[in-house]
Amino acid sequence: MDWDKKGWRGKPRVQMPTYGNLDELASVESSLEALPPLVFAGEVRNLREQLAKVGTGEAFLLQGGDCAESFSEFSANLIRDTFKVMLQMAVVLTFGSKKPVVKIGRMAGQFAKPRSADYETINDQKLPSYRGDIINDIAPDFKSREPDPKRMLQAYTQSAASVNLLRAFSQGGFADIRQVHSWTLENTRTGSRYTQFSELAERISEALDFMEAAGVSPNNTQTLRKVDFYTSHEALLLEYEEALCRIDSLTGNPIAGSGHMIWIGDRTRDPDGAHVDFCSGVENPIGLKCGPSISKDDLVRLVQKLNPKNEMGRLTLITRFGHNKVLDYLPGLIKIVRSEGLNVVWCCDPMHGNTVKSTSGFKTRPFDHVLAEVQNSFTAHRSEGTYLGGVHFEMTGKDVTECTGGLQLIDDEDLSLRYHTACDPRLNASQSLELAFLVAEQLEK
Repeated sequence: MDWDKKGWRGKPRVQMPTYGNLDELASVESSLEALPPLVFAGEVRNLREQLAKVGTGEAFLLQGGDCAESFSEFSANLIRDTFKVMLQMAVVLTFGSKKPVVKIGRMAGQFAKPRSADYETINDQKLPSYRGDIINDIAPDFKSREPDPKRMLQAYTQSAASVNLLRAFSQGGFADIRQVHSWTLENTRTGSRYTQFSELAERISEALDFMEAAGVSPNNTQTLRKVDFYTSHEALLLEYEEALCRIDSLTGNPIAGSGHMIWIGDRTRDPDGAHVDFCSGVENPIGLKCGPSISKDDLVRLVQKLNPKNEMGRLTLITRFGHNKVLDYLPGLIKIVRSEGLNVVWCCDPMHGNTVKSTSGFKTRPFDHVLAEVQNSFTAHRSEGTYLGGVHFEMTGKDVTECTGGLQLIDDEDLSLRYHTACDPRLNASQSLELAFLVAEQLEK
């Protein structure tokens, strides 16, 4: 394959910072190249195999986590709480789909964010946009907003700590299915508004009781005590991605060592651009965000460039249209992919197309719109005879008030209570679990 990890530097680049001190940038890149990768080639290969099963309808994908990780909010408790919610969601989705759930976190690397404008106005002052902690600081002054390459080293250190903790949680007994389901039961039995989901939770309990009576329990079956958990992020800052790119010693192929799965955003998917060029050469599973602006011709070009061997599990199309546009756009994309014989995993991102500004001035996402996009995506795939393989949520284990609606009945006036996000509004733990129950109902159908 005629590909070089530095080849992207000769391609058009967007949504990336211009660093003032190139010597300092080169020093940081050199330091990163000397550090161990954050993920390993064997884990990447395992994820591709599991995503191949998602693409053929033998498994379901749950991808979720922070819109943008931050340096200031980094803590073991936050990682634990988000991981805990994702485990609960996965158990519910496994029961609903009767299939294994592939779990991928937007964690340990999701530090860079594309922005719709290069500048933003804060307190009547025009400032360079905040682009994520790996690039600049959110503080509203010119000095803080200058791109600083040393921030890549801090992002690496935090990601390494996050990955190590996630490995410990996933393999050390924290993911015991009995324990995970007990957390869900606590929510559905004690939460007055969760009564509509308590029946499903009780059915899961009965299934676990039956398995244990038949001699299958976490005590004698490792798959009930441990889980595979993978990390992902948008591969936006290519200097960072290039520096952590490694060669798999078994296959001789390049691996993005920054995360198990990396994706290309809706703003950076130019078929001839830098981001597509870099991602086309690494062996990791690749995600491609597809919004209303993508043309059928560009989609075919992108799929063929990113997955030239047409392997199932290599490429996941993450669609994001908005709840009222799904049925206008998604069926056409499904038709062209099917007519070209392209093997892809289909995943629904119901968050990014449903961002609105509340009457109180906060960016938010109405829960009903998020749910409607998922439901309409299921409808589109059923009508076209294809399989919606997964969902992609921006969420947190914290009890934030950033998305309106849900059983907690969060309204515009409540947003200011615990609005903590640095960029986009996230589902809180309660809303995330509620969505898992509602998606499980769709899967049961």
